[in-house]
Amino acid sequence: MDPKPEHHVPSLPSMAALDDLPAKGADAVDAVVDFIQNKAVRPLTLATRGIVFGIIVLTASIVTLTLLAITSIRVLTVYIPGNRVWVSDLIVGVIFVAAGMVAWSMRIEERSV
Repeated sequence: MDPKPEHHVPSLPSMAALDDLPAKGADAVDAVVDFIQNKAVRPLTLATRGIVFGIIVLTASIVTLTLLAITSIRVLTVYIPGNRVWVSDLIVGVIFVAAGMVAWSMRIEERSV
């Protein structure tokens, strides 16, 4: 007669494997979060910083240019003999027109065919 047949009972995972399951799950979640951060959050953060700093620089430039124009008109008005305000306005106007002409000549034109 045949000795007792061997029955292969499916075994449950060992306790060590079950104890490691939360760590594996946490590592998987961490990997997904890192992937999303590298692909979406970091580029959006960089773009937002660029926009905010660009607005700050633009605003500071406009304020500086305005204050520089006011200061130059005041200084020229004080130091031009005869208290002729129109001369200081003319000088500052010519400077701004010259700067505008330089900027206009440096523009890039789009040509439509």
